[in-house]
Amino acid sequence: MKAENEQRTGLLYGFGAYGMWGLVPLFWPLLKPSGAVEILAHRMVWSLAVVGMALLAMRRWGWIRELLSQPRKLGLTALAASVISVNWGLYIWAVNNGAVVEASLGYFINPLVTIAIGVLVLGERLRRAQWAAVGIGLAAVLVLAIGYGRPPWISLVLAFSFAAYGLIKKKLNMGGVESLAAETVLLFLPALGYLLWLGAQGRSSFATEGLGHSALLAATGLVTAIPLVCFGAAAIRVPLSTLGLLQYMAPLFQFGLGVLYFHEAMPAERWAGFSLVWAALAVLTWDALRTARQSRARLEAARTAAPVTAPAHEPA
Repeated sequence: MKAENEQRTGLLYGFGAYGMWGLVPLFWPLLKPSGAVEILAHRMVWSLAVVGMALLAMRRWGWIRELLSQPRKLGLTALAASVISVNWGLYIWAVNNGAVVEASLGYFINPLVTIAIGVLVLGERLRRAQWAAVGIGLAAVLVLAIGYGRPPWISLVLAFSFAAYGLIKKKLNMGGVESLAAETVLLFLPALGYLLWLGAQGRSSFATEGLGHSALLAATGLVTAIPLVCFGAAAIRVPLSTLGLLQYMAPLFQFGLGVLYFHEAMPAERWAGFSLVWAALAVLTWDALRTARQSRARLEAARTAAPVTAPAHEPA
C-alpha cells in the first residue's frame, strides 16, 4: 500500500512538472516589453535566489567544497550553464516571436537527438526499432524544412542544446537542486552585470513598467525552480519508463497552445512533418515498453530458476 501511495504521489509530481513546463508559453508573453535577453538575465538572477533559499532549508552545503576541489567537474558545470542558457534564451525568444509550434517540435525530437548523441558520443548500440525511429525523425526534419522553406533551426538548436545538457548532467552526476545552484552561481554575475548595464543605459524595464511587471520578472525564478523540484520528487518515486512517457506532455501542451491559443499557421506539410515525428516517438515508446517488459520477464525467470540454498545445519 505504501509503495502504491508513493507511486501515485510521484505521478502527481510528474504531471505537475511536465504540466507547468507545457504551460510556460503562457507566461513569457506577460513579460513584454522586456526582451528575451533581459528576461533570461532575470531568470538567472532570481533562480539563484530561489535555489539558495531551498538549499538553506535543506542545509546542503557539502557539495560546494567537493565541486571547487575538482576543476574538471567545475568546467563541466560551466559548460552546462552555458548550454542551458542558450536553450532558455532561444525558447523565450521563440515564444515571444510567434514560434511556439516550432519550439515545441524541439522537445518532441529531443529524445531522438539524445539517442543519436548516445551513438555518436558514447558509442551506444541501437536496436532496430530505435534505428527506425531515428530514420523517421530525419525524414520528418526534411519534410518540415521543405514546409518552412528553411531548416527548422529553432527546433534543432533547442533539441541539440537540451540533449547536450542532459549528456553533461549525466557526466556530472549531481543532485538537481545542487547542480542548478552551481549553474546559476556561475551565470549570476554576467546576468547581474547585464541588468545593471541595461539600467545604466536607461533600457531596463524592471523599474519602468510598474510594480506588477517587476514582480513578474522576479517570478521567473519560481517558474524555473518549482517544476524542477516537482520533477526531482517524481524521479525518485516512479520508474524511468513512466517518466519517459510523461515527458511528451510538455511539448504536446506547447503544440496545442501554439495552434489553438496563439493561432500559429499549420499548413499541410507541417502537419505531415509533425505526424512523422509523432510516428517516430510512437515507435520509440513501443520499443522502450517492450524492452522493459522483456527485462522484467528475464529477471523473474532468473529468480524462479535460482536454486534454493538449504539452510546449514548447526553442529551437534
